[in-house]
Amino acid sequence: MGDAEENLDLGDDGGSEGLTAPKKASGVGALLPNLLKFIAIGLGALIFIVTVAVVTFTVMSKGGGKAQSSVADPTSPYVSKHVEYANYTLIGQVTTRTRDKVVTNVTVEIILQYDLNNNAAATELTARQYDLRDFVRQYFSAKYATDLSPENELRLKNEIRDILNTRILDTAKIRNVLFLKLDVMEMP
Repeated sequence: MGDAEENLDLGDDGGSEGLTAPKKASGVGALLPNLLKFIAIGLGALIFIVTVAVVTFTVMSKGGGKAQSSVADPTSPYVSKHVEYANYTLIGQVTTRTRDKVVTNVTVEIILQYDLNNNAAATELTARQYDLRDFVRQYFSAKYATDLSPENELRLKNEIRDILNTRILDTAKIRNVLFLKLDVMEMP
């Protein structure tokens, strides 16, 4: 039994130097391989992401080099020329009766549009605010309910614009008339 104990103690013997694990490097020497490993992983991920983005963009743009949208020629008759106007909104909401024998009320709210940089028009419209409100009331009280149907809305707008430009206003020119509200209600 003494021999068995000696065999068990062989691992503790100082004479087995070749069987010990190698020492790990410490300090900067140990940090450098790990740092290089993470940099390599980061570069690989970056290359993968860029490749996926380029392939996706190429597929989405149907051929890569061709542009999906093109700029239309501004002189083309199919390109709308939207003109911006200044808006006069101080007339407010006007409610009046129509000419019908059956009591029918009309409530209207109008916006008058004039040239954007025309300060004289803005001044004149503001000075004539109550005249404009009275005109709107008189204009709609002279109409029948059938004249105020949605089919006639463009005709009404043009008629109001023409009357304002020729009879009511001196220097200001109305370019467009908008209805924010045009309600025709027959009362029981």
